[in-house]
Amino acid sequence: DLVILNNYKFDYIFHQAAISDTRIYDQELVMKTNVSSFFDLLEIAKKDDAVVVYASSAAVYGGLPSPQTEGTENPENPYGYSKYLMDKVAYNFQINNPKMKIIGLRFFNVYGPREYFKAKTSSMVVQLGHQILDGKVPRLFKGSDKIHRDFVYIEDVVQANIKACNPTTYKTGVYNIGTGIPRSFQEIADLLQKSLGTNLGTEYFRNPYKGYQMNTQANISSAQEHLGF
Repeated sequence: DLVILNNYKFDYIFHQAAISDTRIYDQELVMKTNVSSFFDLLEIAKKDDAVVVYASSAAVYGGLPSPQTEGTENPENPYGYSKYLMDKVAYNFQINNPKMKIIGLRFFNVYGPREYFKAKTSSMVVQLGHQILDGKVPRLFKGSDKIHRDFVYIEDVVQANIKACNPTTYKTGVYNIGTGIPRSFQEIADLLQKSLGTNLGTEYFRNPYKGYQMNTQANISSAQEHLGF
């Protein structure tokens, strides 16, 4: 509630909230939730002279070949497009308010503890891990040895947010946050089974999604140089 927020003065604003399900195609709902509300937070940050660190996403790259690099975007679903628009909003807002620090972090595939509440939007690591722990055969799309993601651990993402509060050389912009090392879905399932001491095999089914992102790999050179990530 903006009235409540205006009762406080912020030094830093971490904006992580969004509709993050890439399979929600209600464009009006996604844009209103992810983009329109961003304007309000930026105005609060301007009033308070606060640093803004917000969550962008690797979804802005769509099906572009790996490694993905800032400045080459091609979103292919409402969620990815909303994050791309947020990046544009942040850029224009900072141009008009040059003293502000607005940092966007393009998270790749984040995984870690306490994300199971996300259900179907939780990471493949968690979803496959719980299938195996329940004694079920892990289920993967056909051709999962050729579907790659840049999986990044939540503690590394937290560190990126902290470092973004005080950039080393460049005060604004968007930065990829990943490892730069892609892993296939098949490799993740096999590693989990090895770690959990199971040998359940794998069940495959047809990928029902069109425009599915087949490969992500973060070029993190900019984050390394400017954020010390």
